[in-house]
Amino acid sequence: MWQSLVLLSTNQWSCLKRILKSYKVESRITSRFCHTTVKSSVVNSGPNAQSIGFNVQIPKQAFITNFTMNVNGITFVGSVKEKTVARNLYAQARARGKAAGLVRANSQDMETFKTEVHVPPGSKIEFELHYQEMMQRKLGFYEHSLYLQPGRLVPQFQVDVYIYEPNGIASVETPNTLGEHFSGMAKLTSSKDKAHVVFKPSLQQQRKCENCTTSAIDGIFTVRYDVLRDSNVSDGHFVHFFAPANLSPLPKNIVFVIDVSGSMWGVKMKQTVEAMQTILDDLTMDDYFSIVDFNHNVRCWSEELVPGSTIQVAEAKKYIQNIKPNGGTNINEALMRAVQMLVKASNQGMIDPRSVSMIMLVSDGDPTVGEIKLSAIQKNVKKVMREEFSLFSLGIGFDVDYDFLERIAMENRGVAQRIYTSHDASDQIRRFYSQVSSPLLRKITVQFPEDSVSDVTQNHFDKYFSGSELVVAGKVLPSESTTLNSFTTASAVSHTYTCTHTEADYLELDAALAQQQHAFTGFARQMWAYITVNQLLSERLSMAPTAGQKRKITQRILTLAVEHQFVTPLTALLVESEEAKERLLADSPNDPKQGCCALALSAARPLAPPTTPLENDPHFIVHLPKSNMDICFNIDSEPGHILNLVSDPGAGVVVNGQLVGSKRVGVEEKEKEKVNTYFGTVSVFYQPDGISVSVSTDRIDLTHGRNNHSFTWGATADITQDRVKVSIVKDSKVMVTVDDKITVMVLLHRVWKKHPTHVDFLGLYIPNNNQYSSQAHGLIGQFGQEPEVRVFNLHEGADPLKKEATMEVKGNKLVVTRGWQKDYRRDQKRGSDVFCWFIHNSGKGFIDGHYTNYIVPRLDSFLPLPL
Repeated sequence: MWQSLVLLSTNQWSCLKRILKSYKVESRITSRFCHTTVKSSVVNSGPNAQSIGFNVQIPKQAFITNFTMNVNGITFVGSVKEKTVARNLYAQARARGKAAGLVRANSQDMETFKTEVHVPPGSKIEFELHYQEMMQRKLGFYEHSLYLQPGRLVPQFQVDVYIYEPNGIASVETPNTLGEHFSGMAKLTSSKDKAHVVFKPSLQQQRKCENCTTSAIDGIFTVRYDVLRDSNVSDGHFVHFFAPANLSPLPKNIVFVIDVSGSMWGVKMKQTVEAMQTILDDLTMDDYFSIVDFNHNVRCWSEELVPGSTIQVAEAKKYIQNIKPNGGTNINEALMRAVQMLVKASNQGMIDPRSVSMIMLVSDGDPTVGEIKLSAIQKNVKKVMREEFSLFSLGIGFDVDYDFLERIAMENRGVAQRIYTSHDASDQIRRFYSQVSSPLLRKITVQFPEDSVSDVTQNHFDKYFSGSELVVAGKVLPSESTTLNSFTTASAVSHTYTCTHTEADYLELDAALAQQQHAFTGFARQMWAYITVNQLLSERLSMAPTAGQKRKITQRILTLAVEHQFVTPLTALLVESEEAKERLLADSPNDPKQGCCALALSAARPLAPPTTPLENDPHFIVHLPKSNMDICFNIDSEPGHILNLVSDPGAGVVVNGQLVGSKRVGVEEKEKEKVNTYFGTVSVFYQPDGISVSVSTDRIDLTHGRNNHSFTWGATADITQDRVKVSIVKDSKVMVTVDDKITVMVLLHRVWKKHPTHVDFLGLYIPNNNQYSSQAHGLIGQFGQEPEVRVFNLHEGADPLKKEATMEVKGNKLVVTRGWQKDYRRDQKRGSDVFCWFIHNSGKGFIDGHYTNYIVPRLDSFLPLPL
């Protein structure tokens, strides 16, 4: 809990003195199971030691299975171990001064694997990451996505996707998701059961323009395909795929539960309304529906389910169109009302016994009214939901607790989806609805002859939707037969569906796999383990298991994850050099919001762990793009002091921050310890228009002459006053833009109100592409003109766990320490780590003058010049 002031770079790759020699990605998909390898080769071509990073975004549903790294001939090899075992080994190495720092990576729609190596000039580094995932069929096809972001031009850039489907490929295509720049560059060759996609743009083709030095490769590369459906048995394991066609849709009963609280105001509500217009048009006369909208109150468009007639749909669309978001969020009561509506319809005989009943929840935030404890809401919903009802959750943006929405959906026979608040949010909502809008079967059971299989994954399913696929896997018991039979029953629209299937001879499949150069042998075994581990993780998170059951589930997950080398929330990837002299730890956090894993390595020698963040005094992180380094320093000041951050009389802009102190525990503590300080108020003053924006932990004030507009942090608003724009995001941040040239972002950090010492505080972020005048100064403003910096003489410090070096800057030679500080822009609770060189003594020698020169009398005071 300490505030960040960051000078951000708009192009951190522009001046890197390193050569990215190659970047290669290979995916081998065999019978819907995919093994992906990402390789990168880098050379430090600069005259100084520097940090080389390797960041890979992988799909959330994937498991990392290995990571290797070669640094100047020293090879680091990974192995998955129980998290406690891996952490203990890591701690032992760290105690000897030979451990790497552990970093947590933030994630959005994908997980992020991060590693950083600090190496001397001329060093060669090779990275190699492996991960596995099962392809999910949605809307009639499988989609394999690779996030490509090399960050610069690459002499050897290549992506290969190999698909082998023993029973045949029905279709395969490569939609141009990377943009028109790369139209037609992906080459596809395919046969009956194999396909190969290669994407290999030349150095010139990678350029954003003919003479550009930056790469246009930045986005998702997609391969989309479908198969001729059958099941596969290989390596003593079977995988049964079930996706029948030519079935009539079951009628559905659906209650749409829509969040209309104040946080939905603006674009979120507009896009939700747009999506609902199309969704409602999809309803038929055989469907029954209603709408529940909620803020602090709960309202029903119709107290009973009504048929999806043209008249009813038109009335519902009109109702949706007129919704005005405001107020709090009462999720519990809204869901209770929706369930009661379905129960009432069922009791009154309105619901067709073969129909499918579902609730579709759309929300962007956590509950603030009524029952606000998430576990209590989860219990309440499960208690009233009937077995024939399902709950689907859509979480809009990142203010919502998506893990809660996912748990409550999965526990009630549904699924969840995060909706990103981009220009296509309404399309995302519509696509999700399309996946569940056409149920074809319910109560599906897949069975196998007794004594023919064991360790079978889930084989009872509540629903099957058009365009999807049900998958059952298990082990094949020894038998004289080389085939496997299955028997499937389900409830269809007008009859009981039955299907008997005989698997192909699995000895033939094993022989065929051995002959395929790019097939993923052992896919059935890994796929069974992948499905089993995911199902066990879901069971472990549910509220049903007792403590004893949970321990058994945990142990089974650990056994399978270690055996099959999956990095899960309960395991970690320990990466060791030859003879285990150096150790790194890639740790998949228990909280999925935290992303996947990361590693940090300093040189190819004993490794440097993170410096311990001090929960006091404003810390500054200044990015220097020309030198490609981040510099950190703290300011050791007093509560009440106002620090000048940006003072630009030429542009007429001043940014100041006032410090508040931590709570005092008592007189003895007051005498013994210095009071921790935080930013409690940040002010942006635009002198030409006489406009002041003051942001405190209590409220936001916009003052223009005698006019004053005050907003609480519970509001979401966009205000424009002359040449000043203010954007408030509820309980999160404030963006202030002056004359479209200078931007300041202020983050709110809340702490537990009963904490004995900590207080609420603010974080401040100022981009370095702000267009200041030549007169700009201040603790941050002075770095609009980047100083020349040279770091050399990397060596062991007084503390063997902390590297030190010498920095030359502004005619001074400073002793600096390698570590990292927190950046809270993406994750306001935990932050992400920024590697930096730490300047001691309140930035002395790096900032102009002494920090006390930057203390000003008022929040609208410019800095006296000269210093």
